[in-house]
Amino acid sequence: MSTSPLLILVAGSAAVAGLARRAGLSAPLLLVAAGLAAGYLPGIPNYALDPELVLPLVLPPLLYTSALDSSYRGLRANLRSVALLSVGYVLFSTVAVGLIAHAVIPGLPIAAAFVLGAVVAPPDAVAATAIARRVGLPSKLVTILQGESLANDATAITAYRVALAAAVGEGFSWGSALGEFALAALGGVAVGLALMVPMQWARRRIRDPLLLNTYSLLVPFAAYAAAEAFEASGVIAVVVVGLYLGHHAHMVDFALRLQEDAVWRMVAFVLESAVFALIGLQLPVVLRALGDYSTAGLVGWSALVLGAVIVVRFAWCWPATYLPPLLSARIRAREGWPPWTRPLVVAWAGMRGVVSLAVAFSLPHAVHGGGGFPDRDLILLLTFVVVIGTLLIQGLTLPALVRVLPLPPADPQREVLVEAQAQHQASAAALVRLDELLTDPRNQLPEPLEQRLRRVLDRRQNAVWERLGAAVDESAGESADAVYRRLGKETIAAERDVFVLLRNADRIDDDLLRALVRRLDFEEALVDYDEE
Repeated sequence: MSTSPLLILVAGSAAVAGLARRAGLSAPLLLVAAGLAAGYLPGIPNYALDPELVLPLVLPPLLYTSALDSSYRGLRANLRSVALLSVGYVLFSTVAVGLIAHAVIPGLPIAAAFVLGAVVAPPDAVAATAIARRVGLPSKLVTILQGESLANDATAITAYRVALAAAVGEGFSWGSALGEFALAALGGVAVGLALMVPMQWARRRIRDPLLLNTYSLLVPFAAYAAAEAFEASGVIAVVVVGLYLGHHAHMVDFALRLQEDAVWRMVAFVLESAVFALIGLQLPVVLRALGDYSTAGLVGWSALVLGAVIVVRFAWCWPATYLPPLLSARIRAREGWPPWTRPLVVAWAGMRGVVSLAVAFSLPHAVHGGGGFPDRDLILLLTFVVVIGTLLIQGLTLPALVRVLPLPPADPQREVLVEAQAQHQASAAALVRLDELLTDPRNQLPEPLEQRLRRVLDRRQNAVWERLGAAVDESAGESADAVYRRLGKETIAAERDVFVLLRNADRIDDDLLRALVRRLDFEEALVDYDEE
């Protein structure tokens, strides 16, 4: 792809995503709809998905950012649910959807049907978790959906490779299939475990912000390439490294951590926006490649495969939720009986995304021994229908479903209470440490500065208790802490305006202005640290 179409794609998708954020709409859904509409506008370039670009260059950073923001402890606490979805469901869906497609589509070989099943098996939880957070899903469900998305792509890609080998004539055996799956999964874990400690060691010792951000951007690609070099799962290696680095992010210098976080937020925003726009833009590409099929047949097969993908997820989620506590008294005693709303929401959140389309576009055009790949263009169309159908049907209705279901509401009072208790312990430890430091003659401070340090610690602790009071009493007005933050930001803005006026009057130069404004930016970050 040349520079101009790429620039149009990034700028257009960022503009649509920004509009969605401003209007409070779902950015993934609006981007897909905009892509569908833009695909038929005159002058729009051809945006055929290149799997050689999407899988090694787009998937690793998206998975890495998701892993950095994931909770290792939360995933460990929900490991069974995550594994049943990311491994068990993907394999079950591959077989079930493949069998249904083979039964309803005349002439579709069973191996090609399993290829289709593997292609549409992995849900893309980027859209699901974005919607889930916006509508206020319980954190346990968000953790499960996010955990599923971290590993299901590896399972689906491995299943796809096994099915593809059979479809192109390389042969198939259960032994080789299980061996390839084990190599991909265990190899990916091994590479991730081998890389995570040295990568964290280097991350802690880089002090230059530019070098750290450059290094951070290279980490997911290095982990992915290293695993793929051993024919292991690069996806799993990236996830393992990302979870470890995210779990130990507190060990990095605070200024570097702030800048690194800002860089990855920007990268994730640009990539996610472009990816969802690309999904919509694929319709003209898919239709141009479509062979000679009847319209009625295409509509019927598309509806049946889309319906099968949705129904098969329900058929897996309910038993996977209730069989473990039913069969194990220990699980039942530890976790209780899950509410019926959990499998319903998880099943309905199974939207597909760009990974399915990228894998479908990587299908070879020919098989061993000559001849074209059976129904390649039909598999592309069915994949596109499943991706668009699940994004629009399930994505548009998921917020309404969450609103009408009796899900446990968020408890802001409890959350603030936990935060207040943690802050109380931390502030007490900080005061003890301050007293210890002040006993050293080298650390003696003038009385006003010492009292200022103590007031900062007191205010930080009291601010959380004030928020707790506001959570209990909704009629309470603006808290003292909120007033403090508002006035602090106003005074900093006044200082910044004066610096600009002095620069414009040639009383200070631009270098000094940037240094002074940067200092104020850090001050404002301290004032504004918990408003996000």
